Amino acid sequence: MSGFQKGDVVQLKSGGPKMTIQDLGDYGPTGPEDGASCVWFEKDKRQDCVFDVDVLKKPSTPIPVIV
Repeated sequence: MSGFQKGDVVQLKSGGPKMTIQDLGDYGPTGPEDGASCVWFEKDKRQDCVFDVDVLKKPSTPIPVIV
């Protein structure tokens, strides 16, 4: 498996917004077998998409934790 878990913050290896994994699984036959359903916001509009985990990475900059 990928090493990712639900709730992890990820980013495309090519860049782009930080996204939260909302589910992991097999999205075949039309999607990736090792996929991550991700959600993020663009200008206050919720976006979501399923990505192959091979194109995702954990962001290089730490995410601030609000206490």
